[in-house]
Amino acid sequence: MSSPIYVAIDTPNLEKAQALAGQVRHHVGGLKLGLEFFCANGHHGVHEMMKFGLPIFLDLKLHDIPNTVAKAVQALHMLEPAILTVHAAGGRAMLEDAKAAAGVNTRVVAVTVLTSLDDGDLLDIGVGGKTEDQVARLADLARSAGLDGIVCSGAEVALAKQAWPEGFFVVPGVRPAGGAMGDQKRAVTPREALDRGASILVVGRPISLAEDPDMAAREIEATL
Repeated sequence: MSSPIYVAIDTPNLEKAQALAGQVRHHVGGLKLGLEFFCANGHHGVHEMMKFGLPIFLDLKLHDIPNTVAKAVQALHMLEPAILTVHAAGGRAMLEDAKAAAGVNTRVVAVTVLTSLDDGDLLDIGVGGKTEDQVARLADLARSAGLDGIVCSGAEVALAKQAWPEGFFVVPGVRPAGGAMGDQKRAVTPREALDRGASILVVGRPISLAEDPDMAAREIEATL
């Protein structure tokens, strides 16, 4: 079984991205490429990263009118990402169209509440109640729209898993015990996230900024 760890490669520099992937390729299960990387390197950059032989998680968090999102997903067909993100807040029609436009080998997962947000942040944008309630609402929407799963923090994944046993759950913002939180407000350890029902774990700075990224990946993997 491959590692559930997907290393987040958040750099516009293709050479740095390749160097990091080359260092950790034997101790991670996939590569997560986000907006920063994709905006700088586009399809070419993704093709270069595919050469490492690891699944590609294209974390673009698409959010627009249904037709635009569907066409964007179609434009990504040739890349065949293993996982692709859209924002659940885009609504049912957008989610349905995104899934319909995706390739058969691509899991489309909906971002619920970003791990940099908490109850106060949600209130600022007009969403009352608790973070976990909003995650539950959006998870239910994603499920009913036919998506494969959601992105949520480790704080909510247990409840999401209970409500959606067959769902695919991406948990970002995990931090090793004692690690710096940075801009993450709802982080848990990798072991906790996995125990609560995470399908894959997205780990960025604890690996990418480590003095020895390969050792950092191995140490996290050992806790699982």
